[in-house]
Amino acid sequence: MGAVAADHFERLYRADPDPWRVASAWYERRKRGLLLAALGREHYRYAFEPGCGTGELTRCLALRCAQVCAVDVAPAAAARCGERMAGEGLDHVAVLALDLPRQWPDVPPDGFDLIVLSEVAYYLDDAALRAFLHGVDASLGTGGELVACHWRPDFDDRLQPTDALHAAFGALPGLVCTARHEEPEFRLDVWRRQPQGSDS
Repeated sequence: MGAVAADHFERLYRADPDPWRVASAWYERRKRGLLLAALGREHYRYAFEPGCGTGELTRCLALRCAQVCAVDVAPAAAARCGERMAGEGLDHVAVLALDLPRQWPDVPPDGFDLIVLSEVAYYLDDAALRAFLHGVDASLGTGGELVACHWRPDFDDRLQPTDALHAAFGALPGLVCTARHEEPEFRLDVWRRQPQGSDS
């Protein structure tokens, strides 16, 4: 996945099942609640979650979506996520270990109607980000929602600034911003893809 190598994340997950304390940290739990509250619909058909980790957000999405495609670059994270979904009887969640954007999951015929990018896209270098943007653009269906939520302060592995990253997603064709939340720690944006020729 760009310049941050896949084996970097694999080592992190092999050393610690929750290296970012996604399950326990108040920041993560609060942010997850805000993200879910910002979604415009109660139910979705097909959701795509790149960077699913061990499945904290995946489980929440599974309760609101008919099918979820959850992807992580680290096989250890994807395996734990898959085991968790199976253990909770969430058999409508497909968990894949893919090196996005070089590898991409199958897309439903009408596209995904929900794509959630949480703490993932700032790990992409410029070339990988261009390919990732193309993949998201091609995968989001008409009427679908794109959600981006990313940490704003700097850190060692960051390859893209959050505000510029969100501006790039918002510039994809046909997207209209439906929700925005900004704090010093993170930024959350939701866009909806309008039909071609629509002005609203």
